[in-house]
Amino acid sequence: MPMLSLSYDLHIHSCLSPCGDNESTPANIIGMAYVKGLDVVAITDHNSSKNCLSAQIVADAYGVCFIPGMELTTEEEVHVVCLFPNVPKAMAFDEYVNKLILPIPNDPEIFGEQLVVDEDDKVIAKEPILLINATSISFQEAFPLVESFGGVAFPAHIDKNSNSLLANLGFVPPDSEFNTIELKNRDTYPELIKKHDYLNKCRVLTNSDAHYLHDINEPVNFLHAEEKTPQAVINTIKSIWKGEL
Repeated sequence: MPMLSLSYDLHIHSCLSPCGDNESTPANIIGMAYVKGLDVVAITDHNSSKNCLSAQIVADAYGVCFIPGMELTTEEEVHVVCLFPNVPKAMAFDEYVNKLILPIPNDPEIFGEQLVVDEDDKVIAKEPILLINATSISFQEAFPLVESFGGVAFPAHIDKNSNSLLANLGFVPPDSEFNTIELKNRDTYPELIKKHDYLNKCRVLTNSDAHYLHDINEPVNFLHAEEKTPQAVINTIKSIWKGEL
C-alpha cells in the first residue's frame, strides 16, 4: 500500500494545562489546525486527556484527523508524549494516571487555571489537582504501559534542558523500547546521535509543544502513514525507523 505524507503537530496543550492559554480551547485548537491545513493533530495536556472528547467532536465536524493524547510526567519528571487510537482508550489511561499523580492542589493564581471545556467552549469543570506534578510511573514503565492501553509513547523534547530524557536522566537506557523521539530543534540531532548511539535508530518528530494558538505548527513537518487515521499514525510511530520521515 502506498504511504501518505501527512503534515502533523502531535504535541499541543489546551486550556486544561495550567501553563496553557485559556483561549486554547479544544474547539479553537482544532479550528486553527483546520485553517493552517494540518493533516493530523493531537492534544497532549499534562497528565490528563479530559479535553479530548470535545476536541474529537469538533474534529469530526471539521474533518480533521485528531489523536487524543497526554503529556505524561514520569516519576523522574521526564515528559513523555502518549497518543491513543480513540477517546475511550485515552480516557481509560487518564483514569489510571489520575490515581498515580501527586495529589497537590492547584493554585490558579500561581500556576494558571486548568479548564475542562465542551465543544462550545463552555467550562464544565476545573481540575483541582495540579497537573504538572510527577506521577509514580517510571520512564521505563511508561512505554509498555501506554501500549497496553492501545497507544504509543515517545520521549518529549529530548533536546530541552528541563523535563526531558537527556536533561533529567542524562542518558538513554539501553533497554529502551521507543522507536521515535521528539526534538524541539532538529539542528541538535547530529550532535545528539554522536553522544547517544540509541538515537541513531529513532525517527524524529518536531512538534510545537504549543501553549498558545499562534504557536501551533504550520504544515511544514511530515510523516508517512498508510492512512490518515489515528491508528495508522500510531502504527508509524511504533514501527522500526528505516530512514523515512
